[in-house]
Amino acid sequence: MNTAVPSNTTKDVLNDLSPVIKVYKDGTVDRLMGTPNVPPSLEDPITGVASKDIVISPEVKARLYLPKLTDPNQKLPVLIYYHGGGFVIESPYCLFFHRLTNILSAEAKALIISVQYRLAPEHLLPIAYEDSWTALQWVASHVIAKASIEKDPWVTKHGDFGKLYIGGDSAGANIAHNIVLRAGVEPLIEDVKILGLFLSCPYFWGSKPVGSQSKEDLTGFAYKVWVCIYPSAPGGIDNPMINPLAEDAPSLSGLACSRLLVCLPEKDAFTPIGIRYTETVKKSGWNGEVQLVVVDGEDHCFHVFDPHTEKAKDLIKQLASFISR
Repeated sequence: MNTAVPSNTTKDVLNDLSPVIKVYKDGTVDRLMGTPNVPPSLEDPITGVASKDIVISPEVKARLYLPKLTDPNQKLPVLIYYHGGGFVIESPYCLFFHRLTNILSAEAKALIISVQYRLAPEHLLPIAYEDSWTALQWVASHVIAKASIEKDPWVTKHGDFGKLYIGGDSAGANIAHNIVLRAGVEPLIEDVKILGLFLSCPYFWGSKPVGSQSKEDLTGFAYKVWVCIYPSAPGGIDNPMINPLAEDAPSLSGLACSRLLVCLPEKDAFTPIGIRYTETVKKSGWNGEVQLVVVDGEDHCFHVFDPHTEKAKDLIKQLASFISR
């Protein structure tokens, strides 16, 4: 999403989430952070990946990525990707996530559907989850011979639905987790199966310290964002959508996939709960394959901000290997 120009007039602030956004009592929002939008391309000059923008529903849009093909009828793994930004900024069209998705599509040789869900606080949660579920069901509908949707030719021709993956960064990883958990109780169209889930720097939080967290940490920025974007959440910061380890959270054995990759930077504030999440999945009775990657010396979404460092390249290669295996 393009960075908004902050208002110069004095207004009463409802939520000050600087340096990301300010929300005013009159309902207006100043987005203080974000990268500019960039257009899709028939052939990215660096990766060779083709991209285009599509409309899934009146509320939900996406940018699709198709790597260079060795065969015009080639079938590819399908990744449904949810971008980060704390549920409040950025989009598939912004520089950071467009660049990352181009690189990942080329590296994994995967067809990627990068979803534009509606942002808070104009559209409070759970709207982003519903939009994201709509996108997943739309993709799954491509297996129906005479589906009522308008099919996309890239998805129809090149999508291998035996290799369907869900993934995301930060808030997008939070969405990805919740979508795959929902798929465990609400089957996809035509009973399409999700093969794998990757969570990169997942935005999970809660009211009780985990690992190295202190009680003071728990009422900081991550807490304030959640209260702003989902003020009616049952259980508040221990709502299962933000705290998958809460006492009343659904069992993680219900994850509707057979492979899980969790990627955590060592210095990220979300890493302690991310590690506990991974351990809990292993103990839950879930029968899939779990892989945890902790990147030494790095912080939140480092590979999004600069995908060209050696550690970022290594992480992207691990994500690509996970998808293309």
